[in-house]
Amino acid sequence: MSETLPTLAVIGGTGKEGAALALRWAHKGYPVIIGSRDPERAAQKAAELNTALGKQAIHGLANADAAAAAQIIVLSVPYTAHAETIAAIKAAAQGKLFIDVTVPINPADYRTVHVPEGKSACVEAQAMLGESVKVVAAFQNVSAVHLKKLDHSVDCDVLVCGDDEAAKAQTIALIEAIGMRGIDAGPLMNAVAVEALTPVLLYINGRYKVKGAGIRITGFAPNDHA
Repeated sequence: MSETLPTLAVIGGTGKEGAALALRWAHKGYPVIIGSRDPERAAQKAAELNTALGKQAIHGLANADAAAAAQIIVLSVPYTAHAETIAAIKAAAQGKLFIDVTVPINPADYRTVHVPEGKSACVEAQAMLGESVKVVAAFQNVSAVHLKKLDHSVDCDVLVCGDDEAAKAQTIALIEAIGMRGIDAGPLMNAVAVEALTPVLLYINGRYKVKGAGIRITGFAPNDHA
């Protein structure tokens, strides 16, 4: 099965969200490479996740090498490292699907919406990478608390924004592969709203003493409107 599936590079895969996504995809048979600025750290995290999986399905490389070796790139880094990381993998990303999970959170006030100069981390990514890269926003509102539990059903929808219909469809397929519902939420500029939901959810977590609040879109089944 894994021979027919695209190789995924999760850049920032040593972090909580990136590692949890890597674990989920590898569990479903996808070849996964974890990227990090420190290749040794990437290899250590890959070994840790492989132990959890009970198989050798994940490898660790430096960011640029991971991006070059994959057909699809997933970026999950703190916003403070966003521009620097994109610059390091820009050449390797050309012509590929680029799923950006980044949220522009203000570390000094992470429960209040922070809109960056470029309006959205994903919009900024598209501007930095150029037109040949198909940037899609996804997974901003899904907690790693739920993703890392392989026997746990993630009760959360994933809003998907992008300017390329085929890229959004491919991203939704990756979401469905790990047991969630992907919903086309419009053009990439709509990521401004999707990213802004994350601090709102973090506020809700704190206010109501819950872990990993998520979102559900009610009133329709996406497949009925395809």
